[in-house]
Amino acid sequence: MSRTPRAPDPGSIDVTYDVDPARVGALGGPDETEIRNIVAAALDEGGRAGVELSVVLVDDATLAELHGQQLGDPTPTDVMSFDLEGDEGTEAQSVGPVGEVYVSVDRAQAVASERGVRFARELALYLVHGTLHLCGHDDHEPDDRARMRAAETRVLTRLGFEADTAPHDIEG
Repeated sequence: MSRTPRAPDPGSIDVTYDVDPARVGALGGPDETEIRNIVAAALDEGGRAGVELSVVLVDDATLAELHGQQLGDPTPTDVMSFDLEGDEGTEAQSVGPVGEVYVSVDRAQAVASERGVRFARELALYLVHGTLHLCGHDDHEPDDRARMRAAETRVLTRLGFEADTAPHDIEG
């Protein structure tokens, strides 16, 4: 990522590293400010600019464990989002983050290498993807997936990332 254009107001986006931040930097990944800008741009795209959100960068083992606990599938995955607001018909929480986005640095590194794209772009894709889920986007049905991919592309393009024409079906 060259210079990241200023994204919309990042509100309160908390970034936590469960992996060494120096490793993310050494791989050419975004720093904490850039991560906040990426997430803020995705929130803006999803119509939720300025909300409070937590982002946690983890390794494969941590996210696989969480994947197993939450979805019954203990295999590695790239990103998981957790909506912390109330269910439909209930009052949403009024204090604290509206959601959490967990991103595997290991998956981003492996998949970027396999797909032939830069690590920074792959990690940004995961950040955007997870954040868009918290904005109501879904990717289970083909039409929904196409809309989500278009939203991801708009955000990443706006942030100055290069176009990505590599296939997205690589498991890593």
